[in-house]
Amino acid sequence: MSSGVPRTIKAVDTSELIRLDTEAIHYGLNRNHGAGWLAEFADPTAVHYLWPVLVHRLGHRPESSPHWRCLLLLTVRDGQQIFSLLDVLPASFEDLPETLDAATKTKIAHRLEHEGLLTQAQWADLNH
Repeated sequence: MSSGVPRTIKAVDTSELIRLDTEAIHYGLNRNHGAGWLAEFADPTAVHYLWPVLVHRLGHRPESSPHWRCLLLLTVRDGQQIFSLLDVLPASFEDLPETLDAATKTKIAHRLEHEGLLTQAQWADLNH
């Protein structure tokens, strides 16, 4: 396995996103949404996007090190797209199908980097 993150963005449906989040919780990874949060607030019909941007290493947890910190473009129940983070094990990310063309990936990356999306925490504060 390469020591760097893959240079791609992958689309995931809500059930797959919840599975990845549950895996992050199980392995004690730092960036997850907490048990049940995605099931309650993510749009169940939406497609979400994961973009690995950082290799994260945990010396005290070799079973989950390294893993990738991903930017997440998440669609919530009110239809808004918000910014979040999710730590994903490399094998789990690699198992996701590659379904997006280059133009779509560029558009998603631009949205995540430059459009000033609400963060998950900001959205949660506004919606409780």
